[in-house]
Amino acid sequence: MAEKTIMLCCAAGMSTSLLVSKMQKAAEAQGVDAEIFATGASDADNQLENKKIDCVLLGPQVRFMEGQFKEKLAPKGIGVEVIDMKAYGMMDGETVLKQALALIG
Repeated sequence: MAEKTIMLCCAAGMSTSLLVSKMQKAAEAQGVDAEIFATGASDADNQLENKKIDCVLLGPQVRFMEGQFKEKLAPKGIGVEVIDMKAYGMMDGETVLKQALALIG
């Protein structure tokens, strides 16, 4: 099992899957042991119930859900942030990984 688990959440889980592979490459290059996966907003609760998630990054297209996620996850100590728009647009896995790791602390 990975040391850190990072969940990316977007409308359908499709647009973030390319970002996941770029983040995984960045994690390997940095020696970070992390499980990184993408899911659609409709499956997020299911994933959160069945896995130990360390942080949740939301795709810009579901930024309106940030409040709901924070309300649900803050009491459990799980950080939630919207992925930086520029990093998302550029599919910059290294920057988004850095954002996730900062959120985990």
